[in-house]
Amino acid sequence: MKQLPRRELNRLARKQQLLDAALVVFAREGYSGASMDAVAAEAGTSKPTLYKHYPSKEALFTAMMRARRDDMLLSIELGDPDAMVAQLHGFAWRYARTVMRPDLLALARLIIGEAQRFPHIGVAYQQSGPDQVLDGVMTYLSHLRDEGRLQFEDAELAAQDLWGLVLSAPRTRALYDPQWVPSQAELARYIHNGLRVFLAGYAASPERDLEELEAVIAAGTP
Repeated sequence: MKQLPRRELNRLARKQQLLDAALVVFAREGYSGASMDAVAAEAGTSKPTLYKHYPSKEALFTAMMRARRDDMLLSIELGDPDAMVAQLHGFAWRYARTVMRPDLLALARLIIGEAQRFPHIGVAYQQSGPDQVLDGVMTYLSHLRDEGRLQFEDAELAAQDLWGLVLSAPRTRALYDPQWVPSQAELARYIHNGLRVFLAGYAASPERDLEELEAVIAAGTP
């Protein structure tokens, strides 16, 4: 693999620094309370430099959320049907580790609180975050259906079932009980059961895929 030039590596590192700083500020202040001044200060840079990369708070927020989306979808982007079970397992854990992060849970709580007074904030969060992940999962599952590995009629419902089964219960509790931090074993209980139910309901060859899932689980958490 060809290595990127140092200048490009530095540029990417700088953008990541800005996105990390943005997450700190948005998770602390919410969308309406966050400012480009605060993000620049958190990143240790100037506001003109921040605006050079992201021309508005909306653009910065969208880029920050899409970076989290890319993290979650990394394990399923290639869509190899022969690796379906391992990829679903990998996605479930990446999804869990992302959405259960304290900073992202804090951001979600603030967005929920702001959405009643400022509906556009809730819409921006939904479109930049969950909708982007949902689109990626729908594309992946549709590919598996076309390859004969899954069976369903509605890709959106299948995608909603997947992430709902693996994490809906613990994430809901964590949203409303900030003191509750699930252990690795507790997350595994939900994730593995959710994947079993999903494959039992959607796999074209459920017995084979469920057997493969148990082997993947036995191999350890990715």
